Amino acid sequence: MIDKTRQIALTILYKIDKEDAYSNIALDEELRKNRTLLKEKDIGLISEIVYGTTTWKITIDTIIKKYSKLKMEKLSKWILNILRMGIYQIVFLDKIPKSAAVNESVNLAKRYGHHASANFVNAILRKIEKKDYEEMFQIEDPIQKISLTTATPKWLIKELLKEKTLQEVEKICQASLQKPQLSIRINTLKTDREKVRKELEKLQIDAKPGILEDFLVVDKMKQIEKLNIFKQGLCTIQDESAGLAALVLNPKEEERILDACSAPGGKTSYLAQLMKNKGTIEAWDIHPHRTKLVEKTARRLGIQIIQAKVKDASIKQEDIEKFDKILLDVPCLGTGVIRRKPDIKWKHTESDIKEIKKIQKKILQNCSEYLKKGGELVYSTCSILQEENENNIYEFLEKNRNFKIIPIAIDEKNDFYQYRERDGYIKIYPNKETDGFFICKIKKI
Repeated sequence: MIDKTRQIALTILYKIDKEDAYSNIALDEELRKNRTLLKEKDIGLISEIVYGTTTWKITIDTIIKKYSKLKMEKLSKWILNILRMGIYQIVFLDKIPKSAAVNESVNLAKRYGHHASANFVNAILRKIEKKDYEEMFQIEDPIQKISLTTATPKWLIKELLKEKTLQEVEKICQASLQKPQLSIRINTLKTDREKVRKELEKLQIDAKPGILEDFLVVDKMKQIEKLNIFKQGLCTIQDESAGLAALVLNPKEEERILDACSAPGGKTSYLAQLMKNKGTIEAWDIHPHRTKLVEKTARRLGIQIIQAKVKDASIKQEDIEKFDKILLDVPCLGTGVIRRKPDIKWKHTESDIKEIKKIQKKILQNCSEYLKKGGELVYSTCSILQEENENNIYEFLEKNRNFKIIPIAIDEKNDFYQYRERDGYIKIYPNKETDGFFICKIKKI
């Protein structure tokens, strides 16, 4: 009999691999479909296998190549992902006996392959040991070693080495393997942090104050969306580094603000909160269904000043010098949030940097023209690559002499900002508390 949890995990991995689906979206869809069949522990195991197998893909594939006489291209996507799942459980999970991982994988191979496939999976997995991973720490080539021991593609390591030492890059790659903590932003339009903390305490959920004033860090990765405090709009899920971008813009009551890349609305709603729900925020996105997400978030939080509009920020609009302040959280490669979306590592290549830069530069140039004289603009990404961040800013300033960087005032003693760079901008690399992020503030002189 096939284990339902592993079968669901396999279906998700197949979609990620074959259909190029995003891990978080594919996982949510399958969990919704099978919600009535699953217990809390089943959901935990499915999530663990999906995210773990996706995270360690390059390392796991190296182990497969070590033992398989068949080339990976010859294997069906079903059998390949059954092998990956099995190896992840044997090598990286301590609570699952090897015999269980092997037997369940063989059962899946019988269902999604044939007799020979099952024998092949059985033969490979019985050879796998934890030492197959441990041996990778003895690799002499430093880039290859970091790549396999942290499951990071070489192109990303090489990009990071343009600005960081080998030891620093290794630390960043290791941090991207950590399970992210869950932080929630308190909706101060309706309540305060202490009241929400006490409500969580009643539910036996521990929460501690975040680094930023309006945030709590929740110790259990529970479905916050199911709680009344979420449904009633008392809080919303947001990483603190993302919230920092809105704080840095520092919007004031009655100002006209543009959030040019707004969906799903986390930063947009924080801007409204900081404005005490007074003024105007235009929230743009190129997809109608995504602007609806912004509207949905605003309704839940009780915000009336957000005007969601279907607009493409990379195309010139007729909004010259219309806004007091602008937030540009531009599309990026997402290298600062790999621990939340591990498939990012395998969906992108070095050539994607050039393509995404074109879009980022267009958005920055276009939106700079919508800013009033004396107005301020925050450029941010959840990427940690120099090409998408500092280089874009420097190239923009070179062409637009009527702009200058406004140094961001920070507390040097706060570990949250330990990766602050020169010239007054903030660059945060993934760490135990926050995602990786880049934030730079510029002013139209």
